Amino acid sequence: MSEFKTVRGMRDFLPEEAKTMRYIENTTRKVAELYGFKEIITPVVESYELLAAKSGEEVRSRMFAFKDLGDRQIALRPEFTASVARLVATTLRNEPRPFRLFSVGSVYRYDEPQKGRYREFWQSNYELMGSNRAEADAEILMLTNSLMEKAGLKSYAFKVGHVGVLRSMFKQEKLNEKAQNQAMQLMDKKLYDDAFNVIREAGASTQCLDGLNQLVKLRGTEIVDVVAKMKECVKDYEQSINAVENLSEILNLVSQCGCKINIIVDAGFARGLEYYTGMIFEVFVPDLDIALGGGGRYDRLIELFGGESTPAVGVAHGIDRIMLALQEQKVKSAKGPERRVVVIPINEKLRVEALKFACMLREAGVSTEVEVMGRKMAKALEDADKRGMDFALIVGEKELKEGAVVIKDLKEREQNTVQIEKILEAIKIQ
Repeated sequence: MSEFKTVRGMRDFLPEEAKTMRYIENTTRKVAELYGFKEIITPVVESYELLAAKSGEEVRSRMFAFKDLGDRQIALRPEFTASVARLVATTLRNEPRPFRLFSVGSVYRYDEPQKGRYREFWQSNYELMGSNRAEADAEILMLTNSLMEKAGLKSYAFKVGHVGVLRSMFKQEKLNEKAQNQAMQLMDKKLYDDAFNVIREAGASTQCLDGLNQLVKLRGTEIVDVVAKMKECVKDYEQSINAVENLSEILNLVSQCGCKINIIVDAGFARGLEYYTGMIFEVFVPDLDIALGGGGRYDRLIELFGGESTPAVGVAHGIDRIMLALQEQKVKSAKGPERRVVVIPINEKLRVEALKFACMLREAGVSTEVEVMGRKMAKALEDADKRGMDFALIVGEKELKEGAVVIKDLKEREQNTVQIEKILEAIKIQ
């Protein structure tokens, strides 16, 4: 019989990895609470039509899509935003704005597996819907900064741009939407020469191509300086100037409120999803060439699903990518219980007593295991030591008659007989 393996692009998380993943996931929930985002849970499977509506050709071509037994075309979600937009356009349509909605879970894309890129991966997703104001965009940037800080990352930076700058140029040049989307996809992959060819063939002017050529080379940390140069590049495109001013307003709000965020303004920055309409950003660490998270403004998606006009801004963070970044930076982030205890009965007759002590410790919030393999004392202690337990609580007949147990400190290599009422104190819980 052949050995079973995981499906390509999927993987198992062993206990330590799972612990770190859950630690980051719990951190995303704490950040949601801090910023007033309410959790919703949406299906992993949605109609293909919903997910394909404005996701972009790159994502559409990599969806896990199939027909169910009812001959319906469905797909595994490649991201959360379409599902949240569906909910806001339907069930939540009459609820008061703004919506602050949070989701966390697995998403699926048929990408080529490589470091930090799998076909099943985990995201936390935050959507702020109902406001078209710059402070909503600023809040999403600040929220992402909070998450990276609380997860324990040492060094990370934000790359920020504005889709409206490029889209407005294309619109004024009367480029068709297909050419626009194709160009943006190529720019997202930094294939600028190919993108310029698409734009040129679609009928863009020399002036447009010159402006774009300057924009894609324009990036830096001096916000005021980069913004001024961006305006110069698009001086003949009124709506593009408005987009630059919007970007400037958002970044000024972030910097002036005292939130210390390492921001690089990237004028030629584009993201693969077609539904973005305004500010876009990614957060990354120097050691990895993959984004840890990204998002932006999308003001017309809810309408696409039959809802009212609802401006929105959101972000998705890669939980497993944050875990990878923490490993690269050698950050120990996942804190387990303060003490881990194993309860060992010295013989079969004391099994019930051992279970009673385990119950008592767990009720006090102590991570407790019971020796369930029937090992002799020396072997049981050796095993506890190997697995990094802190204390062994040894249940013996002689000590029980005196209302006591033996507690062995496995780190300090010392043991004491302790009265039952003093157990918690002895293992330094209280």
